[in-house]
Amino acid sequence: QVHLVESGGGLVHAGGSLTLSCVTSGINFRFMTMAWYRQAPGKQRQLVAQISGASATNFADSVKGRFTISRDNAKNTVTLQMTNLKPEDTALYICNAQGNLWGQGTQVTVSS
Repeated sequence: QVHLVESGGGLVHAGGSLTLSCVTSGINFRFMTMAWYRQAPGKQRQLVAQISGASATNFADSVKGRFTISRDNAKNTVTLQMTNLKPEDTALYICNAQGNLWGQGTQVTVSS
């Protein structure tokens, strides 16, 4: 059975940092492209960052230079390190595997 379980969200002040983790099971993790999406109330789901099986990365323009995505194939885990957080980063952050497998999400709230 496939599981993608996110953790690490919370409430931070603007300028703060958070690290999100997505632990997976039931998938062939090391070969999959993993991604973090986010969805704010009333807005469309947005790709935040992506990492391929070969560890090539891609970021939304709005988070470049502030967010880092990494993977640990031994632990079947993908991590999103977020720094210099802004109120507009407030959203539900959702882990994705290979474009069609989703976690439940973890809430990130950034206060001004």
